[in-house]
Amino acid sequence: MKELRITTVQADLVWENKAENYKKFEGLLKSIPRETETGTPYTDVIVLPEMFTTGFSMNPKPLAETLLGETFHWMAEKARQWGAAVTGSFICVDNEHYFNRLLWVFPDGNYYKYDKRHLFSLAGEHHHYTEGVTRETIEWRNWRICPLICYDLRFPVWSRNTLQSPFKSHQVSENDNSTGYYDLLIYVANWPERRNHAWKSLLIARAIENQAYVVGVNRVGSDGNSVYYSGDTSVIDFTGEVLFSQKHTEGVYTTILSSTNLGDYRNKFGFLSDQDLFAL
Repeated sequence: MKELRITTVQADLVWENKAENYKKFEGLLKSIPRETETGTPYTDVIVLPEMFTTGFSMNPKPLAETLLGETFHWMAEKARQWGAAVTGSFICVDNEHYFNRLLWVFPDGNYYKYDKRHLFSLAGEHHHYTEGVTRETIEWRNWRICPLICYDLRFPVWSRNTLQSPFKSHQVSENDNSTGYYDLLIYVANWPERRNHAWKSLLIARAIENQAYVVGVNRVGSDGNSVYYSGDTSVIDFTGEVLFSQKHTEGVYTTILSSTNLGDYRNKFGFLSDQDLFAL
């Protein structure tokens, strides 16, 4: 493992308007350098909010697109340009079902997908979208990364960092991608300001209990339902210390995560090895 540079993009999304949101993110991403002074990519991961092309809409039929549609191609082009993985969620239609689907797109065009497991019933999301059934652990530049979506944050079992597979009843190797073992946990979100205390508290809790870096990327501004979002995009280390947080304003910020510090802490405090083993 080496250091990982992660870039968070906090934006005021234009309600149900893909073209304007593509344009907005084009402008925001321009502030990210392409390369370091040594010629290597400036950042390793670019994180966009949940439903970054539309806002958190319960109107999927006119807004949905296929997995490898316009949004995928837009993300793949940005990944190629910056030499970084790009992630965020969008409204996807698949076999006549709608999903709040996260894409993780590599610079070479390969990708992972993750469908939001916990649908936000308070807003009726479960009436419009189909829940996901599996979690992904992605290997990228010698880091193991688990990307999740918004409401998933409230459910610690789903977010759990463990050498025990969350989908099997037996112990497996940490080198097996079917395990839940990761170094970095990412949440992309549209999380309203009126519950931002929970957002900030739970991000810290997930970092402490899982001995992992946690990144939460949220939107700002008001959506089409007059719900206001304060952002509070944050990067938190494995001890629960907030390394970066941004409130109310749009912005792009890059944080360097240290694999050395993470490894040293885990070796000194082996809390994960004492956890209970169970399967979902």
